[in-house]
Amino acid sequence: MTHVLLLGGTSGASELAQALHQAGVRACFSYAGVTQQPLAQPLPTRSGGFGGAEGLADFIRAQRISHVVDATHPFAAQMSRNACTACAATGTPLLALERAPWQAQPGDRWTDVASMADAASALPDAATRVFLAVGRKQLDAFAAYPQHHYLLRLVDAPVHGSLPLPRHTVVLGRGPFSMADDLALLQQHHIAWLVAKNAGGSATRGKIDAARALGLPVLMVQRPALPLRPRTDSVADVLYWLRHGALPSTSP
Repeated sequence: MTHVLLLGGTSGASELAQALHQAGVRACFSYAGVTQQPLAQPLPTRSGGFGGAEGLADFIRAQRISHVVDATHPFAAQMSRNACTACAATGTPLLALERAPWQAQPGDRWTDVASMADAASALPDAATRVFLAVGRKQLDAFAAYPQHHYLLRLVDAPVHGSLPLPRHTVVLGRGPFSMADDLALLQQHHIAWLVAKNAGGSATRGKIDAARALGLPVLMVQRPALPLRPRTDSVADVLYWLRHGALPSTSP
């Protein structure tokens, strides 16, 4: 019997959860547990880690999981690696629901960087105002450059004193964000630089389009390397895979 483990955390994961529910497919939705109030899902939901690849393999066996769909954020590298290892150990089919990365367009002023540390060191020496659109977990690299003022957009309000940046402004919000929203945000806070992860998708693309419209330089952090695994960016393809055991021939 089909029993899907959906490793979530993206808008694509929420879309797939709705599709599985509507199709009557038995599934469990797993959140990493980073966000205090994650979006409610129409599936049974768990939150928190599994205890590494071995713990995930134990969960797959105990819950009699038949398929795993990795719809985590493209930068949740360790979870994706654990899923590859656990599925190999248990013989469980694995598919990644992974949005394509953004591609630079005419007018973009991107500099591709491999890591947060590279992004931080690529900022100018002189103090400037930076929209640091990278979430909360990877801010330490920028603490070494305290001369800048950093704008952070977070889902949850941080505990007072918990952020490592001496000069920062926090705005709270949950995507999707439109170009108009982000254009207003960048102008309101007089942003001169944008640092972003190449997450892909439409939910958070507004800041990229807004930076292009304003002619701002963008430090684009590239995705971490992951093991090869079947992948698609289509929810319909995932449903096809569950029914037929393979992706449509047109899928990547």
